[in-house]
Amino acid sequence: MPSPVVTGPLVATGDLAAGLGAPDLRVVDVRWYLDPAKRGRDAYDAGHLPGAVFCDLERELAGPGGRRGGPLGRHPWPSPEHFAAAMERLGIGEETEVVAYDDAAGATAARLWYLLRAHGHARVAVLDGGIVKWLAEGRALETVAPTVAPGRFVPRFDPALVVDKAELLARPPALVLDARAAERYRGEVEPIDPRAGHVPGAKSAPLAGNLTATATPVFRSAAELRARYAALGAVETAPVVYCGSGVNACHALLALELAGLRGRLYAGSWSEWSSDPGLPVEAGEPR
Repeated sequence: MPSPVVTGPLVATGDLAAGLGAPDLRVVDVRWYLDPAKRGRDAYDAGHLPGAVFCDLERELAGPGGRRGGPLGRHPWPSPEHFAAAMERLGIGEETEVVAYDDAAGATAARLWYLLRAHGHARVAVLDGGIVKWLAEGRALETVAPTVAPGRFVPRFDPALVVDKAELLARPPALVLDARAAERYRGEVEPIDPRAGHVPGAKSAPLAGNLTATATPVFRSAAELRARYAALGAVETAPVVYCGSGVNACHALLALELAGLRGRLYAGSWSEWSSDPGLPVEAGEPR
């Protein structure tokens, strides 16, 4: 029996390359762009990791009804039934090892990682460095989409891992972290959502702080990540994490796991919060 590829929340490019072709391995391309002129499917068709299938974030990793300025936010958390059907289309079943990648150091691939974990599927990891590191090491791509047999995915959703707006308001958490860029947190710019600023009381924890400052960024070491989140108070209190629409926040949740910590996702994130004119907004640095 071949050695497992997924042994933790991250997989190194060399380990994935050695494991390609394993019968229970599914590599998933989760490239997605905020710029509507760019499409993840086009990037996939131009070249993807060998054997990888394409996952449409908006169709398969989000529920219906998402839109800019809409009451549900841009990427609503999908129902267990919706998510299970999507995983089955991708050929993911109960015993499948899943490795997700993107070209943004895991910023979108982590959404698939967190969704699978939240639905009881532990054999999932993000490719550290993604396709950027893969290419920098001179590894091959393919342009032909594989044909995969449907999987049999049974969702076992754990509601404790996800917070909705009603719960956030009824039981305000002791620690809320905002994974967006610092200038969006401060309300200096807002390129997509209805209002600028942040959830009152939230602390700024930009996604980029999880990564090395290198040409091909990868996640920082567990010790570095633990020190980062300890400084934010995440050792004493498990945080609720949000971003623009509940996608990039999953990158922070992965970083927390690498650090030996835990957190929960505010699924609607800023796109939902800022769409409700009855909710307060703060701007500037935290008080």
